[in-house]
Amino acid sequence: MNRPAWAPEGVDMTQASPARMYDALLGGSHNFEVDRRAAEMGKQLVPDLPRLALSNRAFLRRAVRFLADAGIRQFLDIGSGIPTAGNVHEVAQSIDPEIRVLYVDIDPVAVTHSRTILHDNDRAGAIQADLRKPDELLARAGETGLIDFTEPVGLLLVAVLHLLQDEERPAEMVAALRAAVPAGSHVAISHLTSAQRPEDAAKLGHNSASVSRVGIQFRDRAAITALFDGWELVEPGVVELPLWHPESERDLHETPGRSLGLAGVGRKA
Repeated sequence: MNRPAWAPEGVDMTQASPARMYDALLGGSHNFEVDRRAAEMGKQLVPDLPRLALSNRAFLRRAVRFLADAGIRQFLDIGSGIPTAGNVHEVAQSIDPEIRVLYVDIDPVAVTHSRTILHDNDRAGAIQADLRKPDELLARAGETGLIDFTEPVGLLLVAVLHLLQDEERPAEMVAALRAAVPAGSHVAISHLTSAQRPEDAAKLGHNSASVSRVGIQFRDRAAITALFDGWELVEPGVVELPLWHPESERDLHETPGRSLGLAGVGRKA
């Protein structure tokens, strides 16, 4: 199996990665055959799966604009995935070129490609770290000089917490991040849900466990809302992806009432 020039040495090309599967669903090119096969299996189970990926990406862009308009001038994007059109730094720095962005992912392909596209941007960077080790992640983020934890931070946890199983205590990971940032910080979370379409969620959850080392944990509305404990939820609260501050009909990639994702934004008082 030939390793593409953009793939770092040592990366396992035989095991599907959630970040690269997501890239494949979005029509990206930084994925392997195993990732494309896994994405195709998901599409066979739930044909509108690519619409979910687009809906999630649209929420990310809207959330970044919302936080930038609220005065956030530094973003910590955890579980950032493979860079694609409408990256956080592109959206944020189009509002204010001085905004700083640090991407964090566990996938070496995601980190390597992020660093490649950011080589001439001194206000954005990328590190490899594990959300399940928040103290280590936060320490590494501070060492980059891009994130100042004495100033409000925009935490982005977009399509990442459903990769943590219940025994990995995702709510505790969010709480650890909240404790590290000052008042005025915000968190944006999107999460796959079983709330609207439990049968499709069950099919996708079972399929994810069979094609990737990382199983996907679909959660109900109560469990996802609980991730915001300690934060002040911004209106309209935890809602379906296309219903969080839609800006135009172009944001309605999924039919309201049928979204496989929920999302919300919280503020630390």
